[in-house]
Amino acid sequence: MKNLFKNLIIVLIAFLIISALFSVFSKSPTEPKKITITELAQQINEERVSKIAVEGQKVTITLTDNSQEETRKEDEAALSETLKNYGVEPQKIQKVQIETTEISGLKFWLINLLPFLLPILVIGFFLWFMFRQAQRGANQAFGFTRSLARMLKPEDNKGQRTTFKDVAGLEEAKEELKEVVEFLRTPDKFKSVGAKIPKGVLLIGPPGTGKTLLARAVSGEANVSFFHISGSEFVELFVGVGASRVRDTFAQAKKSAPAILFIDELDAIGRHRGAGLGGGHDEREQTLNQILVEMDGFEPGTQVIVISATNRPDILDPALLRPGRFDRRIILDLPDISDREKILKIHAIGKPIQKQVDFRQIAERTPGFSGADLANLMNEAAILAARKNKKEVSMNELIPSIEKVLLGPERKSHILSQDEKKIAAWHEAGHALVNASLPHTDSVRKVSIIARGRAAGYTLKLPTEDKHLRTKTEFAEELAVLMGGFTAEKLVFGEATTGAGNDLQQATDLAKKLVTRYGMSEKLGPRTFGEQEEMIFLGKEIVTEKDYSEKIAALIDQEIDKLIADAQKTAQNVLASKRSLLDKIANRLIEKETIEKEEFEKIIKEG
Repeated sequence: MKNLFKNLIIVLIAFLIISALFSVFSKSPTEPKKITITELAQQINEERVSKIAVEGQKVTITLTDNSQEETRKEDEAALSETLKNYGVEPQKIQKVQIETTEISGLKFWLINLLPFLLPILVIGFFLWFMFRQAQRGANQAFGFTRSLARMLKPEDNKGQRTTFKDVAGLEEAKEELKEVVEFLRTPDKFKSVGAKIPKGVLLIGPPGTGKTLLARAVSGEANVSFFHISGSEFVELFVGVGASRVRDTFAQAKKSAPAILFIDELDAIGRHRGAGLGGGHDEREQTLNQILVEMDGFEPGTQVIVISATNRPDILDPALLRPGRFDRRIILDLPDISDREKILKIHAIGKPIQKQVDFRQIAERTPGFSGADLANLMNEAAILAARKNKKEVSMNELIPSIEKVLLGPERKSHILSQDEKKIAAWHEAGHALVNASLPHTDSVRKVSIIARGRAAGYTLKLPTEDKHLRTKTEFAEELAVLMGGFTAEKLVFGEATTGAGNDLQQATDLAKKLVTRYGMSEKLGPRTFGEQEEMIFLGKEIVTEKDYSEKIAALIDQEIDKLIADAQKTAQNVLASKRSLLDKIANRLIEKETIEKEEFEKIIKEG
């Protein structure tokens, strides 16, 4: 619509110019009377002519009554000579004012040629306009298949180059990638001993762990060109466009060698072939096939390294992962406590941080946070400090920002009634008391009945150290903590509310994993149930296929019920035996709305 409006404006302006030219050079609507030279001679003899204007062959006559007439004379002879030949007396001619003006060359050509040239010019303009539009459309059609990769040259990034120093943690990953950097710097060192550097490096890790940052750091360390493109940018509606873009992308990377070609979100085009609708003509599969061909087509000496990133390695086509393509796979884990401290310090650069800020304490409170989460945490703290009109970021902004990143912002408009406040207080007190009473649970950091996100209240419990393995006992106690809120509501008020819905869902999911995924059911034994397969159908993912009988299905349901019932029984025993302590925590919550770790531990110790 925008281009159509623009074209209409251009055509309208052209017509206005043409109309103006016609109006300038067209004849006056009241044309003077045409007469002959004989009639002019007679009028002069009768002394009826007061003025004559001669312009080329055109003769304009003004009569004594101010009316005008027009005639034409011969080119070769002057008007006076012509009039004498027609019998006009010299005395009569002298009484008439005669003005002679030479016609200008431009006006002559305009008057004589414009009527013939104007139609040709108008037709030529429209032909030029049509060809221009057609050429633009052709250029767009050809450009449609060109690469969308963004290239960053080393000289364009001076002073802001990303290196391994800008990537906190990930020491094993950086050690693996140093070989790639060394190959790009000194390829002859490897060629001399017959070594071949991997053509492709696949970075695997959860979202936000720094895969893109690490790829940029490799190009920065090697000081080579960096091409960045997302897997989704290859795929288009029209079949063949993705394959063409792949060819163009690899061609550009080879021209700029040595270079890094980074393909983000490889799973967008690298899914297992034959897993969904469409045959070999499917656009995504053609794009994947072209990537496979291009990586095979690398000459041995080509200094182009393909680095890709994904958080779904399980769905990638096996052909991508074979030796000679993405044969080096590097795992990026969530940062541990030391790495989190380093990441926080990196993201603190450029922000005025108070000297009293303890990044170690913040790192202890953020287990499970990715690098992107920590960056968001520091940004939220800076925003909060600015809102408070403070010049420095302190712990008073950092600690609330942890809860904001975890649970969402405070919903101050979500005001509970007095009865709802009591229910929320005993519900959260139930979670906190059961958690504090069991030996293998994480420590309670905060208990609150202030709404955050979708929760009316929350019990924030964080581990004191990073955990990678968990036992059945720890899972059983976690189930008891999840059932603590539901059990407290039934114990105090005689019935449960909808506030326990999310807890019950989490408890059911955890119990199901214990039985079907972790083999922690005594009755069913150490095996898994439900084959994990991914099948795409109209955008839906069906990830579990039933591979057991109806009898086993009934046993699975019984075991899930037993785990949840045992967890509820554990929570019931704890809360019933410590009812006075439960009431004390709940009443303190009603009074203060929030209990921090130190105060909560003091209440538990006194109880």
